[in-house]
Amino acid sequence: MGQDKALLPHPEGGSWLERQLRLLGTLGEPVTLLTRHTSHLELAAELNRQGQLRIHPVPEQAPQQGPLLALQRLFERNPGCQLLLCPVDMPWLGESSLRLLLQAGAQQTDIVLAHDGDRAQPLLGIYPATAQRRSDLRRFLDSGERRLQTWLAQERPHQIELPADQLRNCNYPADWAGLGVGMPR
Repeated sequence: MGQDKALLPHPEGGSWLERQLRLLGTLGEPVTLLTRHTSHLELAAELNRQGQLRIHPVPEQAPQQGPLLALQRLFERNPGCQLLLCPVDMPWLGESSLRLLLQAGAQQTDIVLAHDGDRAQPLLGIYPATAQRRSDLRRFLDSGERRLQTWLAQERPHQIELPADQLRNCNYPADWAGLGVGMPR
């Protein structure tokens, strides 16, 4: 996109990040925001001050080596929890899809990933932070591996098909047109 996607204006108001945080807030659970961007942390703090959401902003420490290392940090911070991992760059994602995903992951010890009918979406899923999974992931990372897909192949996650139009990633300016607004400058 040539700029921080999280801070792009969303047609529903606010930024993409604010929209996703508010969407997650509808689920009634605390939200952890792990990011290396000070501006993201400041936005979360402001939403907390407004009393609208319960966001736990967590600065991502170096090294920032992709989503798998970030997931491991979240596992260590939330042992035993069912973690809903949600990307900021799915601006069409809806509450109904999140609730279906949560329902599929309830009482599961396996990872459950969203699937758009063509492929799994590994950044939208339920990741149970069981002791065994935390240990396995730590060993995987200690071996020098960093690829989320490689680790997931070992985990053999379940998949739940959700509406494809809600799972579209917006990674390029041409994708932005699908939101029905012009690309911000």
